[in-house]
Amino acid sequence: MKKEFVLSGLNCARCASEIERDINCLEGVEAAVNFAAKILSVKIDTNENTDNTFNKIFSIIHKHEPEIVIKERTYKKDSSENNQMKEIVRFIIASALFAAGLALKLSDTYTLIIFVLSYLTAGGHVILKALKNILRGKVFDENFLMSIATLGAFAVGQVTEGAAVMLFFQAGEILQTRAVNRSRKSITALMDIRPDYANIDADGELKKVAVEDVKAGQIIIIKPGEKVPLDGIVANGLSTADTSALTGESLPKDINTGDEVLSGYININGLLAVKVTKAFSESTVSKIIDLVENAANRKAHTENFITKFARVYTPIVVLGAVLTALIPPLFIAGELFSTWIYRALIFLVISCPCALVISIPLGFFGGIGAASKNGILIKGSNYLEALCNAGTVVFDKTGTLTKGVFKVTSIEADEEFLKEDVLKYASYAESFSNHPVALSILKAYGKEIDKQQIRSFEEIAGKGTAAVIEGKRILAGNSKLLNDENITYKKSGSEGTIVYVAVDNKFAGAIVISDEIKDDAFTLIKDLKCLGIKKTVMLTGDNKSAADKVGNTLGLDEVYSELLPAQKVEIMQKLISQKKSDEKIIFTGDGINDAPALAIADISVAMGGLGSDAAIEAADVVIMTDEPSKIVKAIKISKRTKAIIWQNIIFALGVKAVFLVLGAFGIATMWEAVFADVGVTIIAILNSIRTLNVKNI
Repeated sequence: MKKEFVLSGLNCARCASEIERDINCLEGVEAAVNFAAKILSVKIDTNENTDNTFNKIFSIIHKHEPEIVIKERTYKKDSSENNQMKEIVRFIIASALFAAGLALKLSDTYTLIIFVLSYLTAGGHVILKALKNILRGKVFDENFLMSIATLGAFAVGQVTEGAAVMLFFQAGEILQTRAVNRSRKSITALMDIRPDYANIDADGELKKVAVEDVKAGQIIIIKPGEKVPLDGIVANGLSTADTSALTGESLPKDINTGDEVLSGYININGLLAVKVTKAFSESTVSKIIDLVENAANRKAHTENFITKFARVYTPIVVLGAVLTALIPPLFIAGELFSTWIYRALIFLVISCPCALVISIPLGFFGGIGAASKNGILIKGSNYLEALCNAGTVVFDKTGTLTKGVFKVTSIEADEEFLKEDVLKYASYAESFSNHPVALSILKAYGKEIDKQQIRSFEEIAGKGTAAVIEGKRILAGNSKLLNDENITYKKSGSEGTIVYVAVDNKFAGAIVISDEIKDDAFTLIKDLKCLGIKKTVMLTGDNKSAADKVGNTLGLDEVYSELLPAQKVEIMQKLISQKKSDEKIIFTGDGINDAPALAIADISVAMGGLGSDAAIEAADVVIMTDEPSKIVKAIKISKRTKAIIWQNIIFALGVKAVFLVLGAFGIATMWEAVFADVGVTIIAILNSIRTLNVKNI
């Protein structure tokens, strides 16, 4: 059983990781918490009562965050806003009391009462939450640290400062929540490709219905300016469509009757009647949204490291605070406990690692969202991070570097055969194959195939086909096929893909087929070299002359031709053994035919995946157009995202280290300590939003 829940009010990234960890400790339960999207995904594989299991899951959530509201996820748009009015009102009252305590010239007792009231108004819920968490065994969180630090300030006579720190902490929490929500909205707005509704014809009138309620086979009407809500075939109408939400391409696409349209397109100027081919759960837009959201569940190495680091870092800093409070006054003459306890309290305020724990997942999620807006689907933060370290890029030829649109350019016949016969025999032999070469031969033949004449058919992987036609055994394939059958043949000197044809073990002729290099492939290799890619390699089953021509034209480092699928894997294994330990190998293919090579690559990239379920399933990264240059864009987005994340790490740890030292020497006060905690967090979150801006890279 799989279910998804929306965790409204989840604003603590550290709590999200702890919730995920504890739920995964339940037997037969697999969970992932997407902090950026506030979604809990649960997979249950147990014989235990599922209601009991869900009760345990909800109990774990409320143990960490009692105020979270849990709702089972529906795919209706959620227009609710995060309500912070209670916190804002509390902050205004606390601020007014604090200002009164400073402005009014009252006795020390009344001044103390006013500051205590200000403190409790701003931070009473913080103290209460800390106490509840302690009872649940959760000690080292920001509520506990802030409570101890501010109560300690009161204890050593720093009443004004204790109240002020809690007040500023509350202000920081409000700003932090707003910053997190802004980041979330920026990311979700970037991926807002989900349709709101579908129009169906109800007794001559258009009726708006939820996309989930439309079934395959129904006719929907799409007006100009509306999103295409479901995948389908145009039954009637002409228009142009904006496909940029799926592909990142600004050039509109012409739509005619009989054409396929995909959910997520925007109908620009015509009225379209579309016959639905897939339910919404199986549609392109649904799969893309699901893929991007679930990408956050595959965490990057940096993300996992910071989560583990935060668990160790906070207790160490707390221990440091205890030692700071005790050792100097015990071993240094004249030092007062009150002085060093105050400095230790500064340690506690600074120690919370929220800046790292919140900003890093938001940064990775933003990078994935930005890539998807550019027509690049990256299935996890781990793959986004790995793209930074790519050292070798391996390409398949057909459909990746070339257009894969084959055309018969010449036919060569042996003395006893006519060219028409060579084409006919090849067409019949290839009639059951879906390979692009076979389809080009059938197109050139242009006549209907009488399949009753075909007595047997065999597709020989990496070599060609064999069939019995009109009592004759026909072979159509590459030179390896004829060599295996010990057939003497005349080698063609033409450039392109060569299909040799034999009839009853006698060479009949050859068909020359040409394929064009994609327009953007010409600059691809140069751009990859500029990004630091050390080696570019092409693996193909095509003949040597055609492969070498493509390799030389594009400037590839290595070209391997006439390969069987198993041989591609062998070369991939050889390349893997030659790379450095920190380097990654990218394999780029069509996601289907090259499955074995894709499987052993560090990062597998499928080309031309738009609307292709198999390609989306097979690869780690899906280029949703036929443009290999998008690999360059993906690597650039990866490098920029990682740079921003490391900026956050260095900035957060650097500021905290400086203020810890300043606090130890009595230079920094709690006021500065609050900035080192909450201020740094807000700045890091806002910096993470920059991962969304990739227009100029």
